[in-house]
Amino acid sequence: MESLLCEKWELQPKHSSTEVLQRWRDLCGVVKNPKRRFRFTANIAKRHEAAQMRKTNQEKLRIAVLVSKAAFEFIKGAKMSNYTIPDEVEAAGFKICAGELGFIVESHDLKKLRLHGGVAGLADKLAADAYSGLSTADLPRRQALYGLNKFQESPPRSFLHFVWEALHDMTLMILAACALVSLVVGIATEGWPRGAHDGLGIAASILLVVFVTASSDYRQSLQFRDLDKEKKKINVHVTRNGYRQKISIYELLPGDIVHLSIGDQVPADGVFLSGFSVLIDESSLTGESEPVMVNSEHPFLLSGTKVQDGTCKMMVTTVGMRTQWGKLMEKLSEGGDDETPLQVKLNGVATIIGKIGLAFAVVTFAVLVQKLVARKWGDGTSLVWSGDDALELLEYFAIAVTIVVVAVPEGLPLAVTLSLAFAMKKMMNDKALVRHLAACETMGSATSICSDKTGTLTTNHMTVVKACICMNVKEITKPEHASALCSELPQSVVRTLLQSIFTNTGGEVVVNKEERREILGTPTEAAILEFGLSLGGDFQGERQGCKILKVEPFNSTKKRMGVVVAVPGGLRAHTKGASEIILACCSSVLNQKGEVVDLDNAYFNHLKETIEQFANEALRTLCLAYVELEDDFDEQDSIPASGFTLIGIVGIKDPVRPGVRESVALCRSAGVTVRMVTGDNINTAKAIARECGILTDDGIAIEGPDFREKSLKELHQLIPKIQVMARSSPLDKHTLVRHLRTTFNEVVAVTGDGTNDAPALHEADIGLAMGIAGTEVAKESADVIILDDNFSTIVTVAKWGRSVYVNIQKFVQFQLTVNIVALIVNFTSACLTGSAPLTAVQLLWVNMIMDTLGALALATEPPNEALMEKAPVGRSGNFISNVMWRNIFGQSVYQFVVIWFLQAYGKAYFEIENYPNSDLILNTIIFNTFVFCQLFNEVNSREMEKINVLQGILNNHVFASVVGLTVVFQIIIVEFLGTFANTTPLTMEQWKASIFIGFLGMPIAVILKTLIPMSN
Repeated sequence: MESLLCEKWELQPKHSSTEVLQRWRDLCGVVKNPKRRFRFTANIAKRHEAAQMRKTNQEKLRIAVLVSKAAFEFIKGAKMSNYTIPDEVEAAGFKICAGELGFIVESHDLKKLRLHGGVAGLADKLAADAYSGLSTADLPRRQALYGLNKFQESPPRSFLHFVWEALHDMTLMILAACALVSLVVGIATEGWPRGAHDGLGIAASILLVVFVTASSDYRQSLQFRDLDKEKKKINVHVTRNGYRQKISIYELLPGDIVHLSIGDQVPADGVFLSGFSVLIDESSLTGESEPVMVNSEHPFLLSGTKVQDGTCKMMVTTVGMRTQWGKLMEKLSEGGDDETPLQVKLNGVATIIGKIGLAFAVVTFAVLVQKLVARKWGDGTSLVWSGDDALELLEYFAIAVTIVVVAVPEGLPLAVTLSLAFAMKKMMNDKALVRHLAACETMGSATSICSDKTGTLTTNHMTVVKACICMNVKEITKPEHASALCSELPQSVVRTLLQSIFTNTGGEVVVNKEERREILGTPTEAAILEFGLSLGGDFQGERQGCKILKVEPFNSTKKRMGVVVAVPGGLRAHTKGASEIILACCSSVLNQKGEVVDLDNAYFNHLKETIEQFANEALRTLCLAYVELEDDFDEQDSIPASGFTLIGIVGIKDPVRPGVRESVALCRSAGVTVRMVTGDNINTAKAIARECGILTDDGIAIEGPDFREKSLKELHQLIPKIQVMARSSPLDKHTLVRHLRTTFNEVVAVTGDGTNDAPALHEADIGLAMGIAGTEVAKESADVIILDDNFSTIVTVAKWGRSVYVNIQKFVQFQLTVNIVALIVNFTSACLTGSAPLTAVQLLWVNMIMDTLGALALATEPPNEALMEKAPVGRSGNFISNVMWRNIFGQSVYQFVVIWFLQAYGKAYFEIENYPNSDLILNTIIFNTFVFCQLFNEVNSREMEKINVLQGILNNHVFASVVGLTVVFQIIIVEFLGTFANTTPLTMEQWKASIFIGFLGMPIAVILKTLIPMSN
């Protein structure tokens, strides 16, 4: 079966094409309820609509750009158009409507923008202040007129909707028709109420199945809706009431001033106010991969696009469903998530077994009808058919249909979503947000984790603890140390240092609503700004004292950032970044007296040793430098890459997170290799890696530039031994991940937080983005968001992934056992005796035990520590393992033998041969025994290899509740619902015998595990 599944039902965890998704749907030949079976799969038609919308957007923007270029020449001579302000807009205190704003930005209409007075004119008409932002008092009327920044979503499905979907089960509809015919014929021949028992019994069973199924599905839908809400939580920095603050993107209104930086998603349509080097990636909206430059000449920003480079302030103009992104999101949300590999594989299992079951059902019905015809032929009544004969024929048909109900394991694919929904909800509590269903199960197969250092292995709470300024190394662990350093340095050096710190930064020092000083920006920027403030610096004073002309933001390729400022007497460029890279850019240095001197070998070696010393102490090192520029420097020119004067080196401490070493050790014992991939200095990386337990004596630490120069043959020998990669670029990370996946067939999880990590996150089997430090671009490319940026949470995700995989295996083992036994028992009995021991109502109850209730019990087992003691499944493991086949066939043989023995010798054994209703009693005993066999087998399925299956059973309240309720309902069905369920009350001895036979399945399982050891 595994080879058949691999051949036709294989699906990649990520990026499957529409053709592949459609192929397995076409293979599903036996589907009882398409609405339910395909509920948690991608809606290919809606995705096609979304793709068409992207093409339309691309064409619209292309035309808009051409039109705006053509109109540009006529703008100067143009006069104000005859735009009429709608009455309701004017009454609200504004001078432009939402439709006009939307048209200007969406169509990139420069002409209309200029006619409205440009960006400043729009701000005036929106009653917005570009510096202090919106006033809180103004928000209600603005919201009433322009709407909220929310996208239209499909309304939540009610419980009755799921009841309606459950009723679409083809086999249940046929059984309902049988129940109706049985009711009519029964009442006509036997009268009321005796003639209605069989029909009402089937109808009641159908309703019970429908309501239990609908309840389970409704519960799942609520869990997924909660998770969807979490996925959509995105905050942005805005200025309101004169203060910088974080708000949800759904609270944005036209006129809001939003601060964007590299990696952010543009939260609404708007216009550029100020900023530097802004490149926008519009591929999510238009499919166009070429980034667009945004500045005061081309100021339009579209919702849903990504900031690829630069920083800026924008003013929101259009929100919600008035934007193209809002309309596209509506289609995308209807498109649904991709189905997971296990969902597809289990659809394959359901289809294969369904076809076998259908064949068995047809043969069973044919055999039963043949027996009836033969009996009537023998009685000489073959031409005379009574109402009883019709009812008997109908009962045979109902049994055949119910065999299909039991045989087609429709619950298998849905057990995956049930288990995933349960796991994803629990993982949220463990600080992991799963964005794509497939990642949850794929993480359980992970064999390699490539982790960032900063913020993942370390706390991301950074402080400058050492500095080398003017060639002197000083510790700065206390406030008085900073004061002492400041007094020792020449004032000219202090001024240059503070200018470098406060102008060349992506952070900001602001006063918050509580009138307290707050530092905004990355932890690295915050640490350096805090250092500048401790030296007595004034952020706002430095920024106002010089004019910033050009900014080159930090990115992980250049590993440095730069700024050009106009200072009294000329232009100056400041740069900051990776210590070796900045040192290589320098040709001079500030000596002990604060004088600029040539960077000779003695100074160079001293600085290099200082960097290594800091790095060996696990400090992150950064260099600060400056260069004086000529007056003819053009803003379009790049900041120079050489000729700088080194101001100093700072050593930043970022402690290792508590519990990381233990988590790394746990990964190693679980067969998962942990590698550190960082942009930091190699000595810093090695020191941290040793502290975390990642770097061992036989492991290799390598730098990105060295890694890039290796030949393919060298890489194949080197990669398995690499444990640390320092000074790596995004391309290095991508190359490492690609080789691990393709050459070494590993299942790779990768962490990332920056925009440039997106390719590696996309390439990896599981992309893990950081929730705190991660950019929106990284989160968009990731499969799981680690909300606390903690490596230990990644290990928890792996544990839950393994739990999902194993839980589904348990459920499959349990359900296939029931399938096989129910099929063979009814088929052989029909062939040998001419009747089926399990009636339609009984089979429906068994189907509910093994389908919905079985999935609830087994697919929601929480993870245990033993899961991390086994090697990962990897990419090539068989889902239905040898261990599972052993357990399935062992239990099936035992149960079949027991049922056969009861059919053949049950009357004699229980001494009921002379009872008038001996057949009914025996069939009730068989039914009762069969159910208890399944219940004890359900307990057996909790552990596929371990002997002790009872460990922790009471800790799983769902499992205990399901088993308890099944026993209670079984007692009620046998003792009190005999008229409808074709049962009769049993004696205490008969009950004990049924339970004991079921219980014997447990020692049988122990014997199988002991005498027939299997390897997966």
